[in-house]
Amino acid sequence: MERIRLRFESIQQVVGNENLSVIVLTDESRRYAITVICDEQMTHQILFRCQSPDRARTMLPESLLQMLTGQYEMMVYGVHDGQYQVVLSDTEFERSTRIRMSDAVLLSMISHYPLYIEENLLHQQSYPFDPDSKGVAIPINTIDMNRLNSALQNAIEEENYELASQLRDEINRRKKSTP
Repeated sequence: MERIRLRFESIQQVVGNENLSVIVLTDESRRYAITVICDEQMTHQILFRCQSPDRARTMLPESLLQMLTGQYEMMVYGVHDGQYQVVLSDTEFERSTRIRMSDAVLLSMISHYPLYIEENLLHQQSYPFDPDSKGVAIPINTIDMNRLNSALQNAIEEENYELASQLRDEINRRKKSTP
């Protein structure tokens, strides 16, 4: 299994929804990008650290990191129910825990712990990165059910039946896979 290191590229607010943002991550060569939807609180945390890194040094996450010993890394290994699956582990793999993808991005930003993704998953989920692009792609399998249902209603109202069909298929696929 090859793994690719991800780096934080940017965070962008979702047009028409001030409560959501999209984190853009790229591979180190900046050829491929993946996107992660995050909520308003995580957007605030990430933007604060981008805009005021010196002021963030004494915040709780940064302070706790200074007390940790050992080396850690994070691995994105799959997608389930609209969420990337991420594990945080020590480099000897003696201890590990699952964390949210947006938390993994924040942790990587403030700690410099590497964030990796399985190569096959990167190629399934990514799009070619263009730093001058005005928009980003969000894979349908990384959208939670509430947002999928809302997007389906919007697609129907806008008579975008191709998108509505894709959204319906994803919703049905998830319903079948849930016991």
